[in-house]
Amino acid sequence: MKVLVGLSGGVDSAIAAYLLKQQGYEVAGGFMRNWDSLANNDYLGNPNVNASQCPQEVDYQDAVKVAEKLSIPLLRSDFVKEYWDNVFSYFLSEYRKGRTPNPDILCNKYIKFDSFLEFAKRQGFDMIAMGHYAKRVDEPGGIPFLHKAHDLSKDQTYFLSQLSHDQIGQCLFPLGMIDKTEVRRIAHELDLTSVMNKKDSTGVCFIGERNFKQFLQNYLPAKEGDIVDGVSGKVIGRHQGVMYYTLGQHKGLGVGGVKGNEEGAYFVYRKDVVNNILYVAQLSHRELLQSDECVLEDVNLLIDLPSSPLEVGVKFRYRQSDQPCLLEKQDGIVRLRYLHPVEAVTPGQAAVIYCGDKMIGGGTIKEVYRGGVRID
Repeated sequence: MKVLVGLSGGVDSAIAAYLLKQQGYEVAGGFMRNWDSLANNDYLGNPNVNASQCPQEVDYQDAVKVAEKLSIPLLRSDFVKEYWDNVFSYFLSEYRKGRTPNPDILCNKYIKFDSFLEFAKRQGFDMIAMGHYAKRVDEPGGIPFLHKAHDLSKDQTYFLSQLSHDQIGQCLFPLGMIDKTEVRRIAHELDLTSVMNKKDSTGVCFIGERNFKQFLQNYLPAKEGDIVDGVSGKVIGRHQGVMYYTLGQHKGLGVGGVKGNEEGAYFVYRKDVVNNILYVAQLSHRELLQSDECVLEDVNLLIDLPSSPLEVGVKFRYRQSDQPCLLEKQDGIVRLRYLHPVEAVTPGQAAVIYCGDKMIGGGTIKEVYRGGVRID
């Protein structure tokens, strides 16, 4: 069986390719180019704007060295337009609304498991594979699901929550049963010098590390407004644009607190995009961040829901432990009711749903409620 591995120039995808080759697959690497800083006006906040070689080309050269070391062919594909149209345009649209999207989830849905998959099929490959930490488990009848990885600290099922059964069924996940330490060990054993000690990629999917506020200013001009203490109603500072801040944020607000009193520090609990006001409160009022239910949109569910509410675990953020919730669908509306209040459930972010270790889907948080009242 011919498999095209998404070879990124990092250690995880390199070892994924190696393991598949060891298992007897006919393996090739596929490097994706999805971002063009020059064409996309990526200047402000870009630490590499004056570099002699952009990070993507460094990654490509690292992928070339891995492919040579593993004796596999390397193909290169360009999805710059697809990334802009399907991922980055949505990313900007959400920020304009004051919401906080997760581009990695859309990147997986539309690029890695769509455009790249189609590219692989055109090249005659049977399947694709990725260096994600996730387990593929085929249930009776051949229905494929993703389960949390053996290495829970690296589990990436959160970012794969918009994949369909069909997409999962055409991909292999060789790292599902090993941990990162073992991945590094194998890389050293193989003497993969270009990637064995390379740091994990961070920042925006396929774009990389940026000064985020400056990066957004390339596309969303700053618009100053008032920072209001929502408890006292007083204006206590100025912001550069509500879209640059996230719920729960307490650093970089420029309003300070009471020196020596941690409870006096401020955090963001509401963003009024229409009136361009950023609402903050002191830590002694953290209950303003809490909610007890939310409504989802763009929902991808991989199971049929029972008529009664289903008890599930939900991640509202990537590193968060599963939060116990009741999942229900009524009149076409998918709702999560939390068994305990949760802080900073944020419109625009993802809610990823689990039954034990099995990821059963996810959706985008549309509306958040506390005590039956919508929190704007």
